[in-house]
Amino acid sequence: MVPLEHRQRIIVALDVNTRRQALDWVQRLRGRVGMFKIGSQLFTAEGPSLVREIIALQEQVFLDLKFHDIPNTVSKSVLVAADLGVLMLTLHTSGGQKMMHSAVESLAQRGTKPVPILLGVTLLTSLSDSEIREVGFLESSENQVARLARLAEDAGLDGIVASPLELASLRRQVGRQFKIVTPGIRPADSATDDQQRMATPEAAVAGGADYLVIGRPILSAPDPVAALEQIVTRLSAVES
Repeated sequence: MVPLEHRQRIIVALDVNTRRQALDWVQRLRGRVGMFKIGSQLFTAEGPSLVREIIALQEQVFLDLKFHDIPNTVSKSVLVAADLGVLMLTLHTSGGQKMMHSAVESLAQRGTKPVPILLGVTLLTSLSDSEIREVGFLESSENQVARLARLAEDAGLDGIVASPLELASLRRQVGRQFKIVTPGIRPADSATDDQQRMATPEAAVAGGADYLVIGRPILSAPDPVAALEQIVTRLSAVES
């Protein structure tokens, strides 16, 4: 597999409320990162037209809506998302293998159309170990994420979303072509915000992450471009 160039690894999370804010960030950071993530906050406010607008600017979009429903509904939803032209999209692995496989099959039947990278969300990085137990998972976060990752790989997904803390064990259990997208990324000098299971960008890449989702450490920085470039420099040092 050809290694990713360090800038291509960075996914900037557009956790804003409006089209105007989102496009301002795209214009400021375009060409400096691999893609931009649109989650439920921005998508609920602005809808699919904003996705198309960013793609029309020749930028890649990661549509992070975490589909979780009956197989028929999810398979139709991923088709609609794929038709927008996004590069990546997500569903919840806890929806089960049948749901995930149905989504994979739907995308495979699109013929020659580009097929987005389909990722399974394992456990949210905002969950602490005690909160994971509260929702009924009796295993450790590491074991539960590993179980869900194997389920996603068996269902035919292209990869998963998992926290930095599970990277080392995951890389031993899934294929190298199986992509791992890692949120919960915080440079050493950044606030933790609501993240519980996190790591620095360089530690995540060294641990086996393919892509890093980074939002507030860039968008909330006094000089966002400088903050981004510092991250790129640190990644470059890891990969040199």
